[in-house]
Amino acid sequence: MNLAAGKRVYVGLSGGVDSAVSAALLQKQGAHVTGVFIKGWYPPGMPCTWASDRRDAMRVAARLKIPFKTLDASAEYKSGVIDYMLREYRSGRTPNPDVMCNREVKFKTFANFAFSEGADYIATGHYARSIDGELYKGLDTSKDQSYFLWAVPKDVMRRTLFPLGEMAKDETRILAEKFNLPNAKKKDSQGVCFLGNIQMEDFLISEFGEQPGPAVAVDGSLVGTHSGALLHTLGSRVTLEDAPQGPWYVLRKDIKRNELTVSHKKIESEAGKDIHLQEINYFTVPTADTIAQAQFRYHGPYISGELKEEGKLFVLSNTAQEPIASGQSLVLYDGDRCIGGGIIE
Repeated sequence: MNLAAGKRVYVGLSGGVDSAVSAALLQKQGAHVTGVFIKGWYPPGMPCTWASDRRDAMRVAARLKIPFKTLDASAEYKSGVIDYMLREYRSGRTPNPDVMCNREVKFKTFANFAFSEGADYIATGHYARSIDGELYKGLDTSKDQSYFLWAVPKDVMRRTLFPLGEMAKDETRILAEKFNLPNAKKKDSQGVCFLGNIQMEDFLISEFGEQPGPAVAVDGSLVGTHSGALLHTLGSRVTLEDAPQGPWYVLRKDIKRNELTVSHKKIESEAGKDIHLQEINYFTVPTADTIAQAQFRYHGPYISGELKEEGKLFVLSNTAQEPIASGQSLVLYDGDRCIGGGIIE
């Protein structure tokens, strides 16, 4: 069913190829498309591509002969994404800024702006599917981005289109050439949503600085020196100075003492573990004792468990081969359908 024909659709144009092809496909389907570049917050003094990205987005709009707007969402980025992320790192938790970027900026600030201007739908270049207000995985499993969309409110999901949800990335590239889009050969961004090509580690060092501290084994013996407890998350691989050959993984963090407990192996999360969730969002409210699959990081291993207490508790039924950390997003699935998720307490 073609929902776009004859409708006003505001497309978030990032300057990249995915959103550009999304706009072109919607236009071909008969939608009245408006392209919107969302200007975020960018670290002062660090290299930033937003001006060139906006120029690429404008060129796409010009090629498609569609209206183009710029939405300044820098304040919302700063408060909803940056401040949240730094707060989580300071408390020793493992944040997911891409989830908050979607919840607070793309599907809140941008959505509110679009709907206030009379848009029937918004659209993005995510590889996911929205069907009757329910979220489904993108058919290209290697590109599926439903993990990052679990926190989108259901009323917004109902008015969201994902034109690339049933396509593979290779098809997107082919269509970009077919539509003669000016950014058809532009490389994909590999960074966090608001950082672009800036590495997360460099950004954290710019905020927290490097504070060398002890890295110890489980028995408390000194292994080596790390660059700062705030710069590393639970389960992540860490480079140590004056230490035996690695790899080394973070098992525990003591922020006050600036100390990491490390091991050659990641700690496992055992079956029977209770995972309490906060800030939950469900597209379908789970019934009592719902059995679901879940992921606790993007493209991470699937775990199984039972949802209890109206989705606020997930009881792990199999052993996860790596730690499940507070602050991570636990995203729940029933096959290809995303039930919803929450933030691990």
